[in-house]
Amino acid sequence: MTWENAIENYKTYLILEKSLSANSVEAYLNDIRKLAKFCEDNHKQKDIEKVSYDLLKDYLSFVSDMGVTHRTQARSISSIRSFFKFLVYDGILENNPTKLLEAPKIGRKLPSVLTVEEVDAILNAVEMYKPEGQRNKAIVETLYSCGLRVSELISVKISNINFRMGIIRIEGKGNKERIIPLSKNAKQEIKLYMKGYRSYLDIQKGYEDILFLNKRGTSLSRVMVFNIIKHVAERAHITKAVSPHTFRHSFASHLVTRGADLRAVQDMLGHESILTTEIYTHLDNNYLKETINKYHPRVKGNENKEKEEEEK
Repeated sequence: MTWENAIENYKTYLILEKSLSANSVEAYLNDIRKLAKFCEDNHKQKDIEKVSYDLLKDYLSFVSDMGVTHRTQARSISSIRSFFKFLVYDGILENNPTKLLEAPKIGRKLPSVLTVEEVDAILNAVEMYKPEGQRNKAIVETLYSCGLRVSELISVKISNINFRMGIIRIEGKGNKERIIPLSKNAKQEIKLYMKGYRSYLDIQKGYEDILFLNKRGTSLSRVMVFNIIKHVAERAHITKAVSPHTFRHSFASHLVTRGADLRAVQDMLGHESILTTEIYTHLDNNYLKETINKYHPRVKGNENKEKEEEEK
């Protein structure tokens, strides 16, 4: 089978069976296309059945020599493994040449989070005198109170919100649904937005059930939400890099810091693996370490001694 045919079949598999988003599908395919180009250009290998472990190792060495980061290399290997696993599953290959491939070790990068005070400062920085002010405040509160991805936020449906029970149903990655408690503050801000700004919009056909709308009566774009968050964060004089995803990280970190069950946080975030959620326990540990360094008398005493010795 040619690379072109195999990639087309793989694309169909990712869309129909894995239910991945368009962006995720394109990321997977881009990694495979790069491998295909290398095989054809450097090894004149157009027959996918003849791709070997040694050839794949050669490709990874080539990628590494190009200066690609370990994180990007690891993602590329993940894509290649998934691709060849599919080829075996689909009966195109008998053996999987990626079985022995090893991904480079990458350090776990801890995400940036906001303090509760910084979240409050951002909420207070929303320009409430503007017509869209209440909408923007509801957006910030919903991102933080529910830990949503920006793609989930702009797709929230009014019909999926149960104000009486205080819950919201979210359609996440891979069309997987999850139920998240709606905080008292989020419920209040959303209701104020719906009674005010939203009720005066000329809502376009097909958007009647979408919660957050722009002034034209259609759904917000991801870029628009990013710009809203960037603007209010600057007004609040937050020096950290703040994006919609920062509120998701802050939501999870604050829950874990205050003793929430990790499995419950996993469910609310919609993580497939609890290993992904465990990163917030590391954030908690850093917070505890900083607290000890700041307040514990022994640590403070040691710091004073070190300063005295340096002065001597």
